[in-house]
Amino acid sequence: MFTGTIMGVGQCLLFGLTVVIRRKFSASCFWDNCVKHNCSVIQYIGEICRYLLAQPVCPSEAHHRVRVAIGNGLRPSVWEEFVRRFRIQRVGEFYGATECNCSLINIDGKVGACGFSSRILPNLYPIRLVKVKENKKELLRDSQGLCIPCLPGEPGMLVGRINNTDPLRRFDGYADQDLNNQKIAHNVFQMGDCAYVSGDVLVMDEYGYMYFRDRSGDTFRWRGENVSTTELEGVLSGLLGHTDVAVYGVSVPGVEGKAGMAAIAHTGGSLDLDEFLSAVQKALPNYARPIFLRLMPSVDTTGTFKIQKTRLQKEGFKPQDTREEIYFLNSHAGRYEAVTDKLFKAIMEGEVSL
Repeated sequence: MFTGTIMGVGQCLLFGLTVVIRRKFSASCFWDNCVKHNCSVIQYIGEICRYLLAQPVCPSEAHHRVRVAIGNGLRPSVWEEFVRRFRIQRVGEFYGATECNCSLINIDGKVGACGFSSRILPNLYPIRLVKVKENKKELLRDSQGLCIPCLPGEPGMLVGRINNTDPLRRFDGYADQDLNNQKIAHNVFQMGDCAYVSGDVLVMDEYGYMYFRDRSGDTFRWRGENVSTTELEGVLSGLLGHTDVAVYGVSVPGVEGKAGMAAIAHTGGSLDLDEFLSAVQKALPNYARPIFLRLMPSVDTTGTFKIQKTRLQKEGFKPQDTREEIYFLNSHAGRYEAVTDKLFKAIMEGEVSL
């Protein structure tokens, strides 16, 4: 709703612009449509930019009049390739949600950033990144009971101070009161105040640019290191030609932390797992390499092209669909091996070392 009504059609209505809406998104026809309707600005959301990059080169992608792309969800791993290939002069990446009071925007093309907040005048826009417990939504507090601000380079939860007298700073909440309580924190900036908790982990650089890191709870810990699923998805998708990849942690009995698992949309032909593993070893440190792979016809996505992981996390690495293949990284043999019922049982009983 935020993207469509406020950033999209809403702006066109306010400023008297022409808007072109297709009934259903088509990556193969996208640039043809832009040429046909003389579009100068495009709006993207979720994985749309990656879907466009995965398409074969077509003549219309070099003969359009598009100069600006604005939206949210442009991964840093494909940002520069998207701009270069499609000759986009400016990208306006933003962060926001219908109910949140801490929206951000990056209007000067800083690669990878979803917004900016002044470090010189931080109170001008009362948002903040605060420290949070690993893999939990609980905010860390100092000796006075206030939230602890993050330093540049430190990932933290994005929060926005609530001011019910300001339409831009208020939080109207949800119909579910329990959900409201989860989204409001007290004593954040100062004693007695309250703030909206976004549920998203970002990191700020020394200049004030904000970079999306992960959804709260998506980051998992393995081999004593925190693994960002968003960053890992970007790397793996790039290695596989911009295909859909969902990364998440799965629990293994008797093993500390969560083992990384990657669900990969793979249809037709065979994936050379040895070649894939070789590329993964070059691109990722040992702790970030997926222990399990799940090759499936398609990866669950939302209506706004965001990767869905809830069902995948619940199902774990147990083989259950004949249309899918699950593999386990045998570190001793140096290769991915198919997970059979026998191997699954051995892993669950601790007979196989991870």
